[in-house]
Amino acid sequence: MGKKFVVIAAGGTGGHLFPAAAFAEEMKARGWRVVLMTDARGRRYAENFPAERVVDVPAASPTANPFKAIPAAWKIWRGINEAKARFTEIKPALVAGFGGYPSFPALMAARAHRVPILIHEQNSVLGRVNRAMAGSAAAVACGFERLDRLPPSARGRKYVTGNPVRPPILAVRDKPYPDIAAGGRINVLITGGSQGARVFGDVIPLAFALLHEALCQRLDVVQQVREEQLADARAVYAEAGVKAELAPFFTNMGERLAAAHLVIARAGASSVTELQAAGRPAILVPFAAAADDHQTANAESLISVGAADLFTEANFTPEALAAKLQERLGDTHGLAVRAAAARASGKPEAAKTLADLAESIASI
Repeated sequence: MGKKFVVIAAGGTGGHLFPAAAFAEEMKARGWRVVLMTDARGRRYAENFPAERVVDVPAASPTANPFKAIPAAWKIWRGINEAKARFTEIKPALVAGFGGYPSFPALMAARAHRVPILIHEQNSVLGRVNRAMAGSAAAVACGFERLDRLPPSARGRKYVTGNPVRPPILAVRDKPYPDIAAGGRINVLITGGSQGARVFGDVIPLAFALLHEALCQRLDVVQQVREEQLADARAVYAEAGVKAELAPFFTNMGERLAAAHLVIARAGASSVTELQAAGRPAILVPFAAAADDHQTANAESLISVGAADLFTEANFTPEALAAKLQERLGDTHGLAVRAAAARASGKPEAAKTLADLAESIASI
């Protein structure tokens, strides 16, 4: 008997595909054949995805706009039919949906073919596609204890597995929180999504410029900054006497996170999960326009254990941030305590736990 296929349905953003990739690695290690089903947009984030093939199917986001609704519905219908045709060939034993509208055609095809469905929700609020498919799923796995918008019919099939984490980030967990010698250097890492958050480039350099001079001279700042903001941000840091490395994107995030004493970030599921896995204290600024304010809900898992502070975008001013930075960076023992709290809240076995759940519901 040949190896079984698992079809992983995901797309839209790296936030959906990164945990899907970690899950795929675990399933491959257990002898499963992995197929990723996404759309053209999702494929952009699928480079080096651990699947034996990546299948594109048409997908679209449902819309109430009357001029876009019919073309979107037509594209979704085509995607479902293409996914059904692929399933006739592949005959998957399981379909695992990781969210994003590109996952919808594969999940609908799974329902039509009576293939067991596993839903994994990275955020603390169930996304639209996962919400629509939860009633058809054999299991609804989630990254955090809190899971809002879960249909009552699916509550008995909720499993808190945690979010699978990429190996380079998980490896940070095995390294101790870096010591800070008396009067020694303090490393601050600032990330703001794949292209950097504009508000971070506007506010954060100005906040560091307000810190006490003695503290400024001890800092090593690494910040993700949008291309058009680089020159202004560099000038502010230089004037303040803060050593700063700025770039629109960093590829070696495992190394950067391992060196960090404090992280400033959005509160996407991947960001929060990686902070927990690595054990790093944080200042979180949830994206105000996130659907159902799910980033604020995500942040709760770190805030509740004393590992993070939260600013809303409305309250995220240079003066307010400077006051918090002065407090946190001035208490190096407190940073270490907060790092330990972050680490204790993590679920490093998430990929294995999710794979165990997947194998328990897959068709024989």
